[in-house]
Amino acid sequence: MKKSFSEIDEKYELEIERIVETIKKQSAKRVLLQFPDGLKPYATSVAGELEKQSPDTEFLIWFGSCFGACDIPLETEGLGVDLIIQFGHSEWASKMNGAEVI
Repeated sequence: MKKSFSEIDEKYELEIERIVETIKKQSAKRVLLQFPDGLKPYATSVAGELEKQSPDTEFLIWFGSCFGACDIPLETEGLGVDLIIQFGHSEWASKMNGAEVI
């Protein structure tokens, strides 16, 4: 059964407001969303909510493996992303291939 975004947001601390604020602050036009395996079933719902709140931004979902905060996909260089949003358990800030990672 597919869960609504509000059901997902109640269960997980996704920090959607912080993400939208960062997208606006960075003027990000293309954002890559990376999820751990446990959250991948909800990836399209989360992306849909972000699209509603940031309609001028294109969201890509990384469905490859994710083994933790240090596992930023190296294959993103050709995607032209401005920002990588990595959902997980620990806070992490860095840059990868010119894109900020939050």
